[in-house]
Amino acid sequence: MLDIGLGHYLTLGAIIFTIGIIGIFLNRKNIIVILMSIELILLAVNINLVSFSIYLNDITGQIFTLFILTVAAAEAAIGLAIIVIYYRNSGTIRVQEINKLKG
Repeated sequence: MLDIGLGHYLTLGAIIFTIGIIGIFLNRKNIIVILMSIELILLAVNINLVSFSIYLNDITGQIFTLFILTVAAAEAAIGLAIIVIYYRNSGTIRVQEINKLKG
């Protein structure tokens, strides 16, 4: 029987974190992919916090995870709303074109 321990969860968190970082650096043209990569990074941090919380038998990591999930949901909602409004005004969501907002 395979025993899933702390190392497995930390490895999963590291893989998801790496995918998020690679997604940010490889795709700098699409703002939606950048936002999804940031969400992957936050998910990896949450996995690590919960796994350490369970391993140490302390609830603090799980409480921090709830706060991070709340902030991530608000960030995604506000970010997508800004993108929709920007797309209506300019007709594009390319990251290179966003520099025109500096005014």
